[in-house]
Amino acid sequence: MTTESPPSLYAAREPIFPRRVSGKFRNLKWVILIVTLGIYYVTPWIRWDRGPELPDQAVLVDLAGRRFFFFWIEIWPHEFYFVAGLLIMAGLGLFLFTSALGRVWCGYACPQTVWTDLFILVERWIEGDRNARLRLHRQKGWDLRKARLRLTKWTVWLLIGLATGGAWVFYFTDAPTLARDLVTGDAHPAAYITMTILTATTFFFGGFFREQICIYACPWPRIQAAMMDEETLTVGYRVWRGEPRGKGNVRRRHAAEAAAAEATTRAAGVENGPGGATYPATPYPKLKAAAAAPVNAAAFADGPGDCIDCMACVNVCPMGIDIRDGQQMECITCALCIDACDEVMDKIGKPRGLIDYLALSDEPAERAGKPPRPILAHILRPRTMLYTALWSLVGLGLLFALFIRPEIEMTVAPVRNPTFVTLSDGSVRNSYDVRLLNKHGEDRPFRITATGHPALRVSLEGTVYGTTDVPANETKLQRVYVTAPAGSDPAEDHRTDFRLWVEDTSNGDRAYSDTNFNGRGAP
Repeated sequence: MTTESPPSLYAAREPIFPRRVSGKFRNLKWVILIVTLGIYYVTPWIRWDRGPELPDQAVLVDLAGRRFFFFWIEIWPHEFYFVAGLLIMAGLGLFLFTSALGRVWCGYACPQTVWTDLFILVERWIEGDRNARLRLHRQKGWDLRKARLRLTKWTVWLLIGLATGGAWVFYFTDAPTLARDLVTGDAHPAAYITMTILTATTFFFGGFFREQICIYACPWPRIQAAMMDEETLTVGYRVWRGEPRGKGNVRRRHAAEAAAAEATTRAAGVENGPGGATYPATPYPKLKAAAAAPVNAAAFADGPGDCIDCMACVNVCPMGIDIRDGQQMECITCALCIDACDEVMDKIGKPRGLIDYLALSDEPAERAGKPPRPILAHILRPRTMLYTALWSLVGLGLLFALFIRPEIEMTVAPVRNPTFVTLSDGSVRNSYDVRLLNKHGEDRPFRITATGHPALRVSLEGTVYGTTDVPANETKLQRVYVTAPAGSDPAEDHRTDFRLWVEDTSNGDRAYSDTNFNGRGAP
């Protein structure tokens, strides 16, 4: 009976240390990183004057006031359909970009990618480029230098995480006031808890987990295949141009040529040199050189491929994959391998594009030596145009709803207990709870009137006038009485439909709500 334990199926993660690379795609990623991080960190500090009764922060999610401010736009709770519409547009936009350019969102603008790039940049500044970081990682034990470099790096990472968590909480209250309260210790505990959680997640996600978040925690790599087809442009390797590859191509080519010559000699039955043995004729020789690695001799007929197996594309990849192995779930289409390969091609005098944005449908033409189709021919196709049309329709619908929404709103709820009251003079009165919403930044006088039957008269509880003042950016509940004189049709009929109007007397804006009046004919 064996006592050996079964082999472990778990392989410990090997940290990835991407090498520095320069090129057009790396420069594009730097621009996107600066713009997106700048927007995130700076936006809470932008001021926007809305008057004395409203916050002057340009972008603010006011949970206490149940409103969302975005520059001149103010979203109320009952207008949450604007937020839902924006989420739908974000989803359609993600589908559009994925179907056209693969995981371009993941490679350039995903927060995990942006913050990981920032953390890698800090790591490179402090510990050096890839080889230096590898040596430090593989160093046995800790010395003063390693402790100094690691502590410096972790401190900067923590400061970035703290700034990230702080910027997030600033979106939910006045940023200067909260910053002062955080320093003095007067802020609400929720602010400290939120900052602590976001600081920790930013520190670990960007510093240690990195590609593991993309591979195991994010669902998008497993969904993206449904959005892509043979016309999608994504990062790929031109295997028909790069193969056969590898260092020592010349050695293997010579070995293959020697094996082919020996096989030909055997097939012809020619003596192997002066005084050598005569080989019997072999109708189907097997070309194999014992001194060389397994190789297809015919593959070297036109010379070696352009790929010199320098591993530059692997060394710069933040996911640690080899794009030459084909499309993989881990690939985030960051295109850094393109920059690395183009740099090598320039050095060895080969044309760029061995690794490039490719479409599967272009492979047969390129293998035959023909040029690929234009980029627009891949992007402008029925699927992408459908996504674009849907995205545009949702956006236009939101803009239309934004521009036609009123600045005042009202809702009417008839009081049902009792449905009507008969007064001493014989007139019939109905009561209504009217909720008035003033979206302006100052108090406004609202006048309430009724149309639908000339006999109906309106009066307001708490005032002898037909107007009521509604505070700025607030909702006011006003009890309204509608009276029909004795003997009038509304007083005697079972039900009379009419319309209640509210008018802002300062600018003439109006809103209405249809309701009904219950008379004595009611059962």
